[in-house]
Amino acid sequence: MVAYDRDVEIPAGFRVVSDQTAFDRRVAAMVRRVPAGTVASYGRVADWIGEPAAARAVGSALARSPDGVPAHRVVNAAGRLVPGWEREQAELLRSEGVRVRRGHVAAPVPWWPGPRRRRRSG
Repeated sequence: MVAYDRDVEIPAGFRVVSDQTAFDRRVAAMVRRVPAGTVASYGRVADWIGEPAAARAVGSALARSPDGVPAHRVVNAAGRLVPGWEREQAELLRSEGVRVRRGHVAAPVPWWPGPRRRRRSG
């Protein structure tokens, strides 16, 4: 069996070691839940994974995230897109029906309310 990582063939029997941390994987898992056509803020993602003071770390984790993580759906609390990645992010958001204007998600911002909390049976 052959696995591939970044277009490099990895021989069978070798493990591919990820540079992602457990925190990075939690961020990626949460961001994968943000539906197309909505956005979330770095701070809200941090809250949802139980790390309310880690908004900046969420941004860093997304910068390291693998393909398939819809990082374009995460913006700052004011709806501003990521500087240096604005064009690509805007294009991806627009393709999902999100209105973007002048580097911001246009009002009304389609904020995702977040994951539903499971009720404890009691």
